[in-house]
Amino acid sequence: MKHREDQSATGKEAESSKAIGPAMGISFAILAFLFWLIYFKTPAHNDANWVKTLPTIFASLNALSACCLTIGLIAIKRDLRRIHIGSMISATVSSALFLVLYIIYHHYQGDTKFLGEGIIRPVYFFILISHILLSVVVVPLILLTLWFAKTKRYDKHKRIAKWTFPIWMYVSVTGILVYLILHTFNVA
Repeated sequence: MKHREDQSATGKEAESSKAIGPAMGISFAILAFLFWLIYFKTPAHNDANWVKTLPTIFASLNALSACCLTIGLIAIKRDLRRIHIGSMISATVSSALFLVLYIIYHHYQGDTKFLGEGIIRPVYFFILISHILLSVVVVPLILLTLWFAKTKRYDKHKRIAKWTFPIWMYVSVTGILVYLILHTFNVA
């Protein structure tokens, strides 16, 4: 009996290890594509006003993600698993939709220059750079956290979620701040 349990645990560990490679591969592919899209691809021509509304939608999706993350955390602390699952799926969908729209926006707009001057400039770039770096980190963490939940590896899910949650929350909130600062200081 003990031997079967050991084999089962070893199988689950191997399964967990197999998830890390694809999560890292997907994350790297997204990062490489975004880097090329924003800094090397010539923006497509488009005069449509809907493209200009996308940054507001980005901020709204980041706010929705932050709200869903908060609800999900409160729900799991109260052992309300269905609410937790629904909230976390909603946060994931909101973040994924953000990513799709972000790609569409940068397909048409390219890089966004910051026009602010004075003390706000280093503040903005600190927020932006930390936001970008942590968004790179959080994508594989989200994928792994979801994978461990789906495969019922709740011990690993809980362990990695302790890292995923605060980083994901930071990325969501700083995404809103980036929008607000750009919206305030890049007005012509």
